[in-house]
Amino acid sequence: MKKEKPYILALDQGTTSSRAILFDKNEHIVGIAQKEFTQYFPHQGWVEHDPLEIWQTQLWVARQVMEENQVEATEIAAIGITNQRETTVVWDKFTGKPVYNAIVWQDKRTASICEMLKKRNLEPYIRKETGLVADSYFSGTKIAWILDWVSLNRPDIKPNDLAFGTIDTWLIWNLTGGKVHATDYTNASRTMIFNIHTLMWDEKLLNSLSIPAHILPEVKSSSGHFGVAEAKWLGDEVPIRGVAGDQQAALFGQKCFERGMVKNTYGTGCFLLMNTGEVPIVSKSGLLTTIAWAKNGKVIYAIEGSVFNAGAAIQWLRDGLKLIETAHDSEYFAQKVPDSDGVYVVPAFSGLGAPYWDMYARGGVFGITRRTNKYHFIRATLESLAYQTRDLLEAMEKDAGMNISVLRVDGGATANQLLMQFQSDILGKTVEKAQNKECTALGAAFLAGLSIGFWTYEQLQSRSSFQFFQPTMNAEDRDTKYKKWRKAVERCKGWELD
Repeated sequence: MKKEKPYILALDQGTTSSRAILFDKNEHIVGIAQKEFTQYFPHQGWVEHDPLEIWQTQLWVARQVMEENQVEATEIAAIGITNQRETTVVWDKFTGKPVYNAIVWQDKRTASICEMLKKRNLEPYIRKETGLVADSYFSGTKIAWILDWVSLNRPDIKPNDLAFGTIDTWLIWNLTGGKVHATDYTNASRTMIFNIHTLMWDEKLLNSLSIPAHILPEVKSSSGHFGVAEAKWLGDEVPIRGVAGDQQAALFGQKCFERGMVKNTYGTGCFLLMNTGEVPIVSKSGLLTTIAWAKNGKVIYAIEGSVFNAGAAIQWLRDGLKLIETAHDSEYFAQKVPDSDGVYVVPAFSGLGAPYWDMYARGGVFGITRRTNKYHFIRATLESLAYQTRDLLEAMEKDAGMNISVLRVDGGATANQLLMQFQSDILGKTVEKAQNKECTALGAAFLAGLSIGFWTYEQLQSRSSFQFFQPTMNAEDRDTKYKKWRKAVERCKGWELD
């Protein structure tokens, strides 16, 4: 009788670090390993990563979590991969070497390409067929930029030798020794060149951006077979059975399996997603229509709102302004004052996402008086995460035509009790905090485990554990504070325009 393998290994490749998490059959975390990697800012508005460093750190943490917990590859039933989305890698498929650094989702260098698409009246088509907007956030214009750079600077590279991938594809390629060039529907739906209705790469958009179809990966269901990690990496072959972009993985990890369920993930950015079932909803409020996951050929859709700077704003307090030493300090200092004393921080460091979509907005601080101190400033920065979440939730309710009474939350910032209470207060809604804050990695593990029978849907739905936050702020105070927030946002719009 074949011995059952007790673990799923989730590879969680994020914007600032690579992580690996081992889960057992009870959804418990057996071990975590994490390693940060270098952020490059070659010009204003540009953000890059070294794809080789991403691969090396991801492999290192996978080996590390296995070693620390004395787990052998023969005990791992499958690998699930979740990743920072939209970040773009182009490499030589024969040498396996990137032709340029990875251009990160936060990068703004392709704003002019987006303007070109708008001038050619392609934005309505992009909105209708991809569910997205013409914005530098997405992969399509980043691919075009890299291909143009290669043609001008690397005459030694043959265009037919190139391959494109988001980070999931890059990891799969390396894990399988270049045997598998694939992505899943969730990541493909974030490229701005994938048709979410026909479930194929969109020929019209590829032609508009001069992207050859042969460089694109095969698109597969999120829960299925993505090849096998070679034995040389982990000590034995391990199948790759689940793949999803980080926010869709978090939606799945939060067990938002039913239509109308909503989650918010507080990471580097802040991402609110609603499961809309098998029918895509076209937003009229600046939200995105995207693919939530696909399993056994069945596609589930979502609407999404993205805040570009959430946890990144806390990092800015720590690394940029040196107001705190650790992210955890933000709660300690914010509690030293009863409120922000009318101070509002709009952390639009790289523009505004939904529902505003302003690439030219920049951050601002408003309401400062002589008695403003660092505690007010820190508290206002924390509160900005909650205000931005309300922006998204109101737009989502309008698009879906339903009142959302409960918001499920996960991510690092949910450890901040003050923020979670303020989030409930400013929404006037119940906030359910997942006890397992690693919902993104858990979602990738679920997708992998379901594809091999490690779990069933019934088993997953039978286990749920949350901490609840209920609103205590009165409606008048809530509306007054939010009105001031919207006023501050208006002041930040279009800052970079002449």
